[in-house]
Amino acid sequence: MARTEDPRTAPPIRWGILGAGGIAAVFASAVNAHTRAQLVAVGSRNRDRAERFATAHGIPTVHVGYRGLVEDERVDAVYVATPHSEHKEHALLAIAAGKHVLVEKAFTRNAAEAEEIFAAARAAGVFVMEAMWTRFLPHVDALHQVIDAGEIGEIINVSADHGQYMAFDPKSRLYDPNLAGGALLDLGVYPVSFAHDFLGVPDSIQAVGQLTPTGVDGQISIALTYGERTQATLMTTLWAKSPTTAEISGTEGRISVAGDFYGTTSFRVQRLDGRVWTFEKPGTKGLQFEAAEVARRVALGEVESPRMTWENTLEVMRTMDTVRAQVGVVYPGE
Repeated sequence: MARTEDPRTAPPIRWGILGAGGIAAVFASAVNAHTRAQLVAVGSRNRDRAERFATAHGIPTVHVGYRGLVEDERVDAVYVATPHSEHKEHALLAIAAGKHVLVEKAFTRNAAEAEEIFAAARAAGVFVMEAMWTRFLPHVDALHQVIDAGEIGEIINVSADHGQYMAFDPKSRLYDPNLAGGALLDLGVYPVSFAHDFLGVPDSIQAVGQLTPTGVDGQISIALTYGERTQATLMTTLWAKSPTTAEISGTEGRISVAGDFYGTTSFRVQRLDGRVWTFEKPGTKGLQFEAAEVARRVALGEVESPRMTWENTLEVMRTMDTVRAQVGVVYPGE
């Protein structure tokens, strides 16, 4: 069943890290530990932060600000790890410098911004991908194999949740509308993208949610419909640590994906005929798989990944645009 290639077999590539926050640190650690890629530069508006980041991850070059990073001749690809509100600007900056780009999820604030990035990448002939690392993990590939083999029959429902307890702080990125905060773009993108991966574009979208005092979404429940009898039921919240599990239920059985469903994890298949088996959790973190995908596609001269195409990203962004409209979240400048 294991078809996912070892990230160490991907061609070497030289990364520049744009932004020196928490997710950038996770990415840098994964690249260093599990790939043949090099981290050659990091850029941050804060010199001290950049220098600490560089020391922690063995990065030789520090840039204060981002233009120097994207124009660094040693950098092949730029990983954009700034807040959602900055993704479009920073991705376009890297593309204008002729660099390949991996942009943290959610890719942008909205679909219109995503379309701008892809248009620029198409014109420049550079690779761009949303960093939806879940799509490249071994257990997700195994899930597709199980479903494609008909083990659970026709999919009737996909359910997934992603909630994390985040104490209210109006200065926090997650609660700041100027930084495109809220549960959906930071956490809810995982269940939405998971449903999209297995079911595609929904026929209808219904969402209910509650806002925080700063006007971003604190919690949202989403119902998606597909065809005559298939649904996805999704939830995201900043106010509680939810199980972060997923279920895929079909006419001949169901699959229970352990938490965190979006990370390297295990799942259990239970068929109506009584047969039960499990896929065991791999022993490593997961961001190296998306990094390896970038390296492989760039080496092949491709501009997008077949597992996370530009249209895939746009479809997920359009779904989230509709969800935000229904719950009343508008970011400054949209």
